[in-house]
Amino acid sequence: MEGSIVKRLVSNDGETKKFLFKLKDGQTVESVLMKCKHGHTICISTQVGCKMNCAFCVTGKSGFSRNLTPEEMSLQIEKIQNSENIKITCVVLMGMGEPFDNYENVLKFLEYAIDSKGLDIEAKRITISTCGLVDKIYKLAEFNSQFNLAVSLHATVDEVRNELMKINKKWNISELLKACKYYTELTDKSILFEYIMINKLNDSNEDANRLAKLLEGIKCRVDLIPANDSGQEQFKPSTQNQINSFVSILRENGIDVSVRGTVGGDIKAACGQLRAEVI
Repeated sequence: MEGSIVKRLVSNDGETKKFLFKLKDGQTVESVLMKCKHGHTICISTQVGCKMNCAFCVTGKSGFSRNLTPEEMSLQIEKIQNSENIKITCVVLMGMGEPFDNYENVLKFLEYAIDSKGLDIEAKRITISTCGLVDKIYKLAEFNSQFNLAVSLHATVDEVRNELMKINKKWNISELLKACKYYTELTDKSILFEYIMINKLNDSNEDANRLAKLLEGIKCRVDLIPANDSGQEQFKPSTQNQINSFVSILRENGIDVSVRGTVGGDIKAACGQLRAEVI
């Protein structure tokens, strides 16, 4: 037995469910199921914990234990489908862990996910998220898959991104965006840039203008994410007025942008809230 569901939480609106899996070695990971207009989307984990230790994310605070196997990624989908009696239509690798830090196992999982004899999910309905492992972005581009790529950007200057994301000290914003442009040119796929809106840190009008400039020539969409409660006082969500201003500036500069709705916050299932502990 590769693992089992040991706890299930349901949001107040019933649209989001969080599952705690206990793996065969006793380690635990969380997955999130979301009801959406296209059916059901699942956010799965790829590691127990995370090495990246982004400042706004609780997952890495307890450290990193190990990579998940392809089978352990698949079981999150299979067991939730069976327990909820549903067919999952979209998969996002945005749960615990950095997918590109477990690259080979993730690719094996993806092969099984799109196999008609496996999970039978369309490649175009699977999204892989990375905090910016530049070498793996190049590798995925060469793989020339139909999978979707999401990149966590979260800042427009290296000084701020260094503070938020340690990976930026290895590959800075310039290096990351160079890889992203290469990816879009080679695959003709659009990249989703995720950008957490943190009050008075990365949400100024100047940031919006810089972001528009940085993304010039890159086929992309920007997803603004109001900061979620991670138990850290310094990371408060931007005001609605500032989010509106940010959106307006990006749109005036021809950037496709949307604001992600907050889902599952009441059960700690929103972005940056998953952790490897009993819920």
